[in-house]
Amino acid sequence: MEDHKDHKDHSESPGARQPSPQGLTLRERKKRQTRQRISDAATELFCARGFDHVTVAEVAEAAQVSAMTVFNYFPRKEDLFLDRIPEAVELVGRAVREREPEHSPTEAVRRTLLELHDQRHPLAGVADRFVNFWQVVIDSPALQARAREGVEEVEDALARAIAEECGAGPGDEGPRLAAALTVAAYRTAYLTAVRRLLAGERAEDFADEQRALIHRVFDAVERALGQ
Repeated sequence: MEDHKDHKDHSESPGARQPSPQGLTLRERKKRQTRQRISDAATELFCARGFDHVTVAEVAEAAQVSAMTVFNYFPRKEDLFLDRIPEAVELVGRAVREREPEHSPTEAVRRTLLELHDQRHPLAGVADRFVNFWQVVIDSPALQARAREGVEEVEDALARAIAEECGAGPGDEGPRLAAALTVAAYRTAYLTAVRRLLAGERAEDFADEQRALIHRVFDAVERALGQ
């Protein structure tokens, strides 16, 4: 397992969102820089000592901000570490809304996950540098609970996007079912990669198998939904 010192670039961990400053005002860039500094400090402390043994006050001190500032950017302590939940919510919604007309919502999410996989993006989970990150999550019931809530947030966002794009009525359960199955496929593929990494396998040794798994689980969902 990697030592926590290997995680200097915390913007590349699954819990830290990479800033994209293009097109932002100076004020917006400064806010993103502050947010990233807080997240980096939190990730370093959590990886070194464990999530439950670090206080928000210690994170604030390490980031050279006040505790109030930390909470202005991260409403909950868990969000300091699981910082990519909003990005995942945004990604699935955008995948559905910007998909090609011939693609189903499930296919759109599949294509997004395959792109993330090929990029070795944190939201695909296939990279050796994430092992220590996920060990911290495993060791913290609070982080595990927040991760489950994050999955629900992604599912809710996907259901809304599907309903909007398909013109579903208030009582139509189709979008919720499609979202639940699609997120289950994503989660199955993601957690398979995480478990293999935690078992000591190297990402590049099973990357092709992981890509094939993504296709299998999404194929199964499309068959179930009749797509």
